[in-house]
Amino acid sequence: MTISSSDEQREHFAYCVQLFGGTTAFSRRLNIDERAIRRFINGERPIGAGLLEDTAKALRLLISDATDAEREIAAMLSRGPNTPS
Repeated sequence: MTISSSDEQREHFAYCVQLFGGTTAFSRRLNIDERAIRRFINGERPIGAGLLEDTAKALRLLISDATDAEREIAAMLSRGPNTPS
């Protein structure tokens, strides 16, 4: 996917923020002020290469964490049923 315009870039950045669970979760993950994130999404501040690189790195870590969590669930399921909670 090639992102050509700044509007498309902002839209994609906003989508990435949502993948983390929203502005608050993204803010915590990247240690960026929530207001700054909203400004990037709203176009009040330009989205620089550094922010995009940090976002990509955080997405890779999220993928790794999600994969580990999925494997643990699969292992639990393969051990058989548990008592309901």
